[in-house]
Amino acid sequence: QVQLVESGGGLVQAGGSLRLSCVASRRTNTIYAMAWFCQAPGKEREFVAGISWSGGITRYADSVKGRFTISRDNAKTTVYLQMNSLNPDDTGVYYCAADGVSDPEFLTTIRKSYNYWGQGTQVTVSS
Repeated sequence: QVQLVESGGGLVQAGGSLRLSCVASRRTNTIYAMAWFCQAPGKEREFVAGISWSGGITRYADSVKGRFTISRDNAKTTVYLQMNSLNPDDTGVYYCAADGVSDPEFLTTIRKSYNYWGQGTQVTVSS
């Protein structure tokens, strides 16, 4: 129902910034909550940030709160993750994910609720 393609990852020094993008190609009129997950080396894939279809609800992992900002464009075709004040603990593969919903205000942090995933983009933060 939707294809997701991430971009914007790369190598950055601690304290720097990156902006990730996720382009969603919808095949139906289903609405989606969107989220970013990160899989760090040797760890499970974890929730980083999410946004409801309406854009009115956002949630962040405690570790990134105040540093990262998730947003989506007005057409709901692209989701962004602005990452500031990066530190080496932010290193990992970042995946864009979509959760088909019926409520435009719904947003979950539960990984298994997300049915569609991008291929990931590598973020490496050097110390």
